[in-house]
Amino acid sequence: MLYHLLYSYSIDYNSAFNVFKYITFRTVCSILTSMFLAFLIGPQFIERLTKKQIGQIVRSDGPLTHLTKTGTPTMGGIWILICVVLSSLLWARLDNHYVWIVLFVACASGLVGFLDDYKKLKTKKGISAKKKMVLLIATALLASVYLYFIGFSTELELPFFKNIRPELGIGFILFSTLVIIATSNSVNLTDGLDGLAIGPVITSSIALLVLSYITGHIKISEYLGISFIDGAGELAIICGSIIGAGIGFLWYNTYPAQVFMGDVGSLSLGSAIGIIAVITKNELLLFLIGGVFVIEALSVIIQVGFFKISGGKRILHMAPLHHHFELKGWAEPKIIVRFWIISIILALFALGTLKLR
Repeated sequence: MLYHLLYSYSIDYNSAFNVFKYITFRTVCSILTSMFLAFLIGPQFIERLTKKQIGQIVRSDGPLTHLTKTGTPTMGGIWILICVVLSSLLWARLDNHYVWIVLFVACASGLVGFLDDYKKLKTKKGISAKKKMVLLIATALLASVYLYFIGFSTELELPFFKNIRPELGIGFILFSTLVIIATSNSVNLTDGLDGLAIGPVITSSIALLVLSYITGHIKISEYLGISFIDGAGELAIICGSIIGAGIGFLWYNTYPAQVFMGDVGSLSLGSAIGIIAVITKNELLLFLIGGVFVIEALSVIIQVGFFKISGGKRILHMAPLHHHFELKGWAEPKIIVRFWIISIILALFALGTLKLR
């Protein structure tokens, strides 16, 4: 919004407002704005959730130590989403359709999460897994179909290879949908300890911020031998908004948490990361960037699969993986920080692959 208001003014009067044309400047502003909003809104939001008794319902089949978390305010994802959307609308170019696609996916997935969280509060059971999946697929499918029919490139970028880009054709729609769905559900599975999910969300967003800027910069993308996507640079601003809001939320979500993000937060943030990876052609690199999410999701798949095949035996004490370490006696803060460290290492390695092509 400010770009359209102030940059046009700078053209007429050659003023200092000229800085608004630079994505780097607006990205830094988006980080600071969303962080400021998160700190501003946070205490009041938590207080309101507490007064309305919107508290976490802890499953009885989880680790017993989690029973102490019962009643902790949840649905803090609403607060994150508000900060991300407001900051993005303030600093991004509103004539960029990629900005609107990402915000649509984030808000629509957040709405699905909200419905699930709200029903849990009323009936102690959320919406059915089938209904939730159908709604998430519909959201991802709409975004993917839109991208396909506006002529978005359907080539698949391969990490470590410069000039090998398989053409997916109409299969891009299915592939894109799978990436978005897988990411949103993986983040949702990771959100099981205080600050565990938001940490890797921040590091993944930092990596995607860099990749968005590079992908949208014709000279840098050409130098690195990656696909140039005109307009993708604006997504750095949304990544910045997620980073700022995430830091502000983490202030209250760190152990011991004063608030949880709920499905409204994990599904919206996961979907946003997924669609940004699709638009910037980093779908496969997302396996590294969001490696913690991948590991958590795989631990559930392996545990459930082995349980069925073996007739009731388990590989892990409990899935997702962070519960396994809890039951092994690891302190919750140790698990969280170590997962953060792994996330940082993987994000750095993912960025390092840009020079290994």
